[in-house]
This record gives sequence, C-alpha cells and structure tokens, in this order.
Amino acid sequence: MNQAQILVVDDDAGHLSMLRTVLSGWGYAPQGASDGEQAVAMVREKAYDAVLLDVRMAGMGGMEALTRIKEYNPSVPVIIMTAYSSVETAIAALKTGAYDYLTKPLDLDVLRLTLERALDHMRLAAENASLREQLGPVAGGPEIIGKSKAMRDLFNMIGMVAPTEATVLITGESGTGKELVAKAIHADSPRTSGPLVAVNCAALSESLLESELFGHEKGAFTGAERRREGRFLAANKGSIFLDEIGEIAQPIQAKLLRVIQEREIQRVGGDKPVGVDVRILAATNRDLKKEVEEGRFREDLYYRLNVVTVTVPPLRKRAEDIPLLAQFFLARFAEKNRKRIKGFTPSAMDHLIRCPWPGNVRELENAVERAVILSVGEYVSERELPLCDPIGTRADASAGAGAAGGLAGRPLDDVEREVILATLDSCGGNKSEAARVLGITRATLHKKLKKYGED
Repeated sequence: MNQAQILVVDDDAGHLSMLRTVLSGWGYAPQGASDGEQAVAMVREKAYDAVLLDVRMAGMGGMEALTRIKEYNPSVPVIIMTAYSSVETAIAALKTGAYDYLTKPLDLDVLRLTLERALDHMRLAAENASLREQLGPVAGGPEIIGKSKAMRDLFNMIGMVAPTEATVLITGESGTGKELVAKAIHADSPRTSGPLVAVNCAALSESLLESELFGHEKGAFTGAERRREGRFLAANKGSIFLDEIGEIAQPIQAKLLRVIQEREIQRVGGDKPVGVDVRILAATNRDLKKEVEEGRFREDLYYRLNVVTVTVPPLRKRAEDIPLLAQFFLARFAEKNRKRIKGFTPSAMDHLIRCPWPGNVRELENAVERAVILSVGEYVSERELPLCDPIGTRADASAGAGAAGGLAGRPLDDVEREVILATLDSCGGNKSEAARVLGITRATLHKKLKKYGED
C-alpha cells in the first residue's frame, strides 16, 4: 500500500520537525511547509491525503490558507492545530470546511486517531467510486446498492428464490427497499417477460381494495358503470406485489387465501371464478406472527404467504453501505437539479455514517436530496445535512449505564470483549467507526479482536 502523503504546515521549525519525525515513524510520508503561502502553493502542485495546519502563523494565517486550500482541493481533510486561547477560531475553521481541530500541546494518541479517521474517509471515498464503476446502479437488483455482509446475504437469498415459483414474504422496516427486492426477484425469475403489478394495500379502503385486486362486474355497486379487470388479472403470467399486506382487513384476507389455494379470483358482483397464473410477492413492516397471535391476521394465510421469507436489513445494521448509497443519491439529484456537486466533505460523510436513520434508505435519500438543493459549493458539507443523535453517543451511553449493574464480578476481558463486539454491531461492522466510538485506534481494535479470536 502506498504511504499516505501528509502536508504539515507550521512556522515553528522545531514543532514542524518533530511532527514530521513522528509521522514518519507511523509509516506516513510527511512534507513540511513553514507558512500558509507555501502550503497553498504545494497543494496546487500535488494531491495530498491530509493536511495538518497551524492557525497562528506569520504571513498568511491558517484560516486564509484553509480557504485557499479548499478552493484547490475541496475533498482533502484539513486538521487544524491551535492553542487553547484560539479554540473559537478553530470552531470557525470547522464551519469553513476543516475536518477537525487539535489543541496544542498535541496529544499524539489523539493526533494519530484523528489522522487515521481522516485517511479512512479518503480511502472509503476512493473505494466507493471504484465500486460504483464496477457495480453500477443495480448491484443485486434495480438500485439495490450495498457491499456489506448483510447485503451480500440478501443478494444470495434473492438469487436462490428468484428462479422458483414460490410465494415470497419480504419483511423489513419502512424505507428499507422492500419493493426494490420484489422487483429484483421478478427480474431474475422465469416470469420476467410478464408484468409486475404493485398494489399498496395500506392506501385503499376495504371495499376499494377488493375491487382493485379482483375487479368488479358492471352494476356491482353504485358507480360501477362497466366491468373492470382487477390487478390479479393484470398480472397474469407475471407477478403481483402486495405491499403492506399486514394492513388488509380479514374479509379480504379470506378471499386472498382462496386465490393462493385455487389460483382463481371472483370479481365483485360476479358469480363465476376466473383462473389466474400469478406469482405472489408480499411485503410488510409488521411482525405477522405476532399479528396472528393477537387475532388480526389469519394463521392459514400467514403460512401460505410465508413459504420463503426474505428480510431486508435496516440501514443502521449496514453502516458501511451508507457512503455508497449517499454518493449514488448525490449523483442522481445533482443531475436532476442541474448542479455540479462532486461529493461530500469528510466531516459530512462522517455525520452520515454516524446517524441512526430510523427511516432507513428512504430517509437517507431525502436527506441527500435536501443537501443537494441547499448546497452552494462543489462538495456537500455537514451544514446542509439534518441534525441527528449519532449512533454510539447518547443512546448507547444510556444503555451502557443501565447495564453497568450486571458487570460486577465478571472478568475484565469478558466485559471488554462484550463491549467491543456490541459497539461493532451498532456500527454495522465498520471497524474505523467502532474504534472512534471506543476512543481507540483502529490498530488497537484489531489487536483486541485478534486477542479474543474475533478478528
């Protein structure tokens, strides 16, 4: 692997020399600049992986140098170095686009961790660009994007069930992309030449849903001026996708059960059954087994639908897919809104990864669209993104406090192992993010995982 190129900018020759020596010892390739003007000139000539920039310098100061550096290379992470008396200036630098700030005298452990995080973002951005070229917008199906283990498992499941004629129940939280999974299953099935007809069961009343699904005869009810073919007949020789199937009323459930068993429908107001050849794909964000236990969903229909279950993971369980999804949405909305936006600043991407996204992919998509509309530069910054309660902060701290009573008397190694694995899980397996939450370096995390046989 090539050494990361780090530009260190400081007018204190002794401090500059010390930092270059330390960075070299960590395996980086540092270069030095003694003032802001020299730093700007060097950035114009070479693409650095990160910049360590002192705020107070003779001649061009750190703030002006930061602005100029960002003009030439908006994506490079710039870490500000400042004395305690100028922390307010450093915070202003963050708003200008700095990645982070460190106070002097520097804590070398904190410097190393901050630098590792910044470089991880740069590597991740390059990896995502490469993946987009390799995978395109349809990794695993129509706009199903992901490279995490959870998504690889999902793609494998789609690959197994798609060629069959089995009824499929797609489960997952709202906004995870259940309809996209249905489209992928249909696209890879023998019925791909036939139609895929989607019905949002939650959007229609009981009477309208019955007519929509099965059709009606002329005069079957007030306003039925002609016969209408329902969605099942429209999907003949293809597939029908019943979204939010947990919302349908029990009388419709009984009729749907008959369709699955007999492969025939009966129009509203009609007395003759009509045969249909349709594969059923259903989706729900409810726990249908619990709905059965509480008497709201027919048990026999549940077992007919639940031949094969495909579960779509929530976004918080696959945080490593967030950069890839965010870049995909950014490219789409930048083109739609005729804006020339290249990507996200490192701090903006860090913010996206740390958000819990209770609305899942749909919420992330909306956040990126809003950011594109509000953005005035070539890179989306944290200012354009919505506020959130990051994963691994308040909520995790509260949970840890509540569990503390159960730690007494346990071996320290057991407790440490449990905390590390729980943090990794909450970060979707992202080791860099888990190391940041735990307050250790990625290398230290790797050693501890190896120690516990979990690497």
